[in-house]
Order: sequence, then C-alpha cells, then structure tokens
Amino acid sequence: MNNFPMINECIDVDVLQEIQDKFSEATGFAAVTVDYMGRPITKYSNFSKFCTLFRKHEGCNEACLRSDAHGGIEAARSGKPYVYKCHAGLIDFAIPIIIRGQYLGAILAGQVKIKNEDQVHLDHIAAKDSLSWKEDEKLVEAYESIKPISYKKLVAAADMMFAISNYFVEKGIVHLIQDELNKKNLELMKEMKLRAELEKSLKVSEIKSLQSQMNPHFLFNVLNTIARLALLENAFSTQEIVFSFSELLRYTLKKNSTHLVCLKDEIQYIQNYLKIQAMRLGKRLKYHIEVEDEINNMMIPFMLLQPIVENAIHHGIEKKKEGGMIKLSIYKLNNTVVIKIKDNGVGMSKEKLRGILNENKKDEDSRSTGIGLNNLNKRLYYYFEENYILDIHSDFKKGTTVKMQIPINRGVGGYNA
Repeated sequence: MNNFPMINECIDVDVLQEIQDKFSEATGFAAVTVDYMGRPITKYSNFSKFCTLFRKHEGCNEACLRSDAHGGIEAARSGKPYVYKCHAGLIDFAIPIIIRGQYLGAILAGQVKIKNEDQVHLDHIAAKDSLSWKEDEKLVEAYESIKPISYKKLVAAADMMFAISNYFVEKGIVHLIQDELNKKNLELMKEMKLRAELEKSLKVSEIKSLQSQMNPHFLFNVLNTIARLALLENAFSTQEIVFSFSELLRYTLKKNSTHLVCLKDEIQYIQNYLKIQAMRLGKRLKYHIEVEDEINNMMIPFMLLQPIVENAIHHGIEKKKEGGMIKLSIYKLNNTVVIKIKDNGVGMSKEKLRGILNENKKDEDSRSTGIGLNNLNKRLYYYFEENYILDIHSDFKKGTTVKMQIPINRGVGGYNA
C-alpha cells in the first residue's frame, strides 16, 4: 500500500456504518464495506433471507466469499462500480473506494434480481455442481420472494454510493493529514530555524576552511624564491620582490575570506602576485591585464582570481620551455561580469580537463588544480548558487582559457556604494 493509510484509519467507521445502513434502507440493497484485503470493517446491512440461509450450507459460505472477492478485484481494476451475477444467481455490485490512485477497499452491495435480465449482459460467476441449492424448499421460497428491480435503478444506486463513499473517505484523509500537520507544525518550525542557523554556520566555516588551503603552499614558494634571489644578487630585485610580497601578505591577512572585496583591490593583488612570479621566471612569463573602468568598484568574493592565475603559471607557462603569456580581461556583459584568464602554455589533454574538478584526484601534477579550482567552484556556488558560469577550455600544447560569469545584481554581486 506504499504507506498509504488503511481505510479504517482515515474515516469514522461509525459514520460509514450509518451511511451504509441508510443506503440499504433507502434502496433495499444489502451492503457491507471491506478493506483492500476483503476484510469487513462494517456490519452487514439489510442482508437478504436467501443469502443468510444460503451461507449456512456447507461449502456455500466459502463460495460467497470468493464471489465477493471477485467483485472487489474487478471494481478495483476498472476504477468504477462493477455489476455482476453471483454464483447463486443474484445480482451484486462492488463499489471501489479509490483515493489518489490507491485502492483502499470496497462497498459490496446487491443480493437482488433485475427485470429483463436476458437483455443485460453481466459477468456470471459459475457455481460448482456440489453447491446446487434448488432442491432446498426454504432456499427456493426465499429466492422467489426477492422482487426484481430495474437495471437502471441498480446502476443509479451504485453510482450514487460510489460518489458518496469516495467523497467521504477523501474528506477523512484530508482531516487526517491536517491533524498530523497541526501536531508537527511547531516542531517543524523549530527544526527549520535550527537547520538554517546550522547551514549558515557551516557555510561560513567551510568557506574559511577552503580559503585557508590556498595560502600556505604559495607563501612557502615565495619565501623560497626570496631566499634564492638573496644569494644571487645584491638588494634591488630582492627589495622589489619583498615589497610586493609584503603587499600580498597585508591584503591577505586584513581580509576576511567570507567578505567581499573591491575588484580594483583584487586586481592590485594579482598584479603583485604576477610581479613576484615574473621575477622568479624571468623572461619566461609575460602578462597583460585589462579591466573596464566601469566595473572597478564592483564587489566580488575575496581571492576569486588568484587560484586561476596560479594554475595558469604552474600548469601552463612553467611547463613550457620558452614560457608564455597570461592575459586577464574583465568586462561587463548585460547584468553580468565576465572574467577571462587565458594562457598559451602547454594546455591539457581531454582526460585531464574532464578530471580537473575531481576532488579525489591526488597526483602531484594536480596539486594546485585540485585545491584551487575545486575551492573556487565551491565558493562560487556558495555565493551565487546556480547563477554563475565556470567554464574551462584547453587545447593540448596550445593553452588554457578559464571563463567565469557572475551576476551583478543577484547574490552578492553589486557596485560599491
């Protein structure tokens, strides 16, 4: 039953009994209501004398139960009242109780004869020879006392009871559901409030955790570069790289990773970062940055650009013998801002590209990619949910382009007032 309520769980059986009794009294039909397994949930109403005597015969009651089961099954299968001739020769009908596509039970009624029976086609449940009753005078007398009714009246009564019973049970289910909702409403509201608070706390904590992954590896690389330069030259280059590095540290440490930053500040950070990397790689690294003035004051997530630029250097330019160029362009497109970072490094194979956002990828060659781009994708989702685009295109031995498109007026995007 797919956890659907039992018929006697969603209705008042006493009220149903009263409806059934009134129906039998008004129409003259016998009636009983059964659940979906054929078990009676009400008492018999207006049971005929013939059927009462008939069921006392050995083996006959079992045959009657089989006949009832057949009627209920056929009514459930058709989804409407089913009229048939029972094995004893009387006309019965089964009224299915179906709510929202679920068969809950049936009202079995009838025990009548109809006029002009030969003009009406009805299914007939055959009786076994051993169940012959026509030699019993009392049964014959009881059978003959049943007055025929018109088939039209029988069908009308079946249709009326079908409408009444299903409306009654539907109302019962609605009340049952409403009662459950009322009982759980306060508890649900408290649970939703608690869940919202937990999700907010988790989001802040996870963003901080993800952000903290990006910094240590980069910082140690820079310190190693400074140490090597200090041994190779006297002061100037070392002074410049230390200055740029101090600006990076100042920017990184004063910002909260869950806050927004001005785009022009993020660009300044990237310029200092590229200056340090160019000092390390020399002529093997060139870069160009182009940003539309109109969007300089736009607020964006902290450290949005650095992981992409880092990947372009470590996985593109640095692996190319002659080095290459990184181009960063940022411009407005309708109600979005497009950020495009393109390099002409070694590029990636299709397999590498397909797996680039796979968090379980732990080989050495994916060190920055696994942390940076997975981190970036999660952070973009936290800030903008589905309202962003992160697209990566790469040609092996030709280079890689990473394109982000984020909203201006939705999520956290917007201009600084």
